[in-house]
Amino acid sequence: MGKSKNSRAFPLLLPLLFFTLVGTSHGGGIAIYWGQNGNEGTLSEACATGRYTHVNIAFLNVFGNGQTPEMNLAGHCNPATNSCTKFSAEIKDCQSKNIKVLLSIGGGIGSYTLASVEDARNVSTFLWNTFLGGNSSTRPLGDAVLDGIDFDIEQGSTENYEHLARFLKAYSRVGKRVYLGAAPQCPIPDRFLGTALDTGLFDFVWVQFYNNPPCSYADGNITNLVNSWNRWTSTVPAGKIFLGLPAAPAAAGSGFIPADVLTSQILPVIKESPKYGGVMLWSRFFDVENGYSTSIIGSV
Repeated sequence: MGKSKNSRAFPLLLPLLFFTLVGTSHGGGIAIYWGQNGNEGTLSEACATGRYTHVNIAFLNVFGNGQTPEMNLAGHCNPATNSCTKFSAEIKDCQSKNIKVLLSIGGGIGSYTLASVEDARNVSTFLWNTFLGGNSSTRPLGDAVLDGIDFDIEQGSTENYEHLARFLKAYSRVGKRVYLGAAPQCPIPDRFLGTALDTGLFDFVWVQFYNNPPCSYADGNITNLVNSWNRWTSTVPAGKIFLGLPAAPAAAGSGFIPADVLTSQILPVIKESPKYGGVMLWSRFFDVENGYSTSIIGSV
């Protein structure tokens, strides 16, 4: 390109230089758990807020060891009567807004375990055919194809989840990835998911930085949380790591962080990590009650 006194090359470089020189802070999203309180509103209502980038539908809380899998969506619908298929259109609505929708398996109440590698393979086949891109005569959430599976494993056997992760990830195809999420507790390694996380196959790891005083926020002290965050982001192989928090004081036994403390003291520090993915909140019901995501979204 020839030189010119009116060349626009120099002015165009200014904003580029500006962005290069301003810190290394990483923008993130907000992941939310939905499905465990009938008073939290619909899936479409959650997605219409524009505040969430990931929604975990909770929970498939019975699976493995030969059991007939069961889903519990609290007061929203009854999978046994096929009334949850109404959410198919809402899942597609969320996805049309570029929101990732995952099925969360496990939870604090239920009956689940993986008895063997073969059992893990069977569960992966069930999940693929029933909620992901496969085919089944019984699809509780209708024909919507979820974006992936979230592991919220809090009880039962600690074994074989690394195999379930590998089997599920193997279903990924060009143009349609099977995303994997996980919600470990903040002590490292997580008792149930440590081995699975070591595979490096998880796209999103929303660590529960609550109900664990040694690695979560308490009484104005952010040190334990920040130290734990730094361990997670430096030692655990994962696509993105999210700061998992209760959306209201009533949402957990401990670990609630006032929004002003989160936005002024914690987020500026943890966003320095290239692994930073954002914040995960438990749960949509408590977020509706407390307005937490509204208070923090400008800083996430």
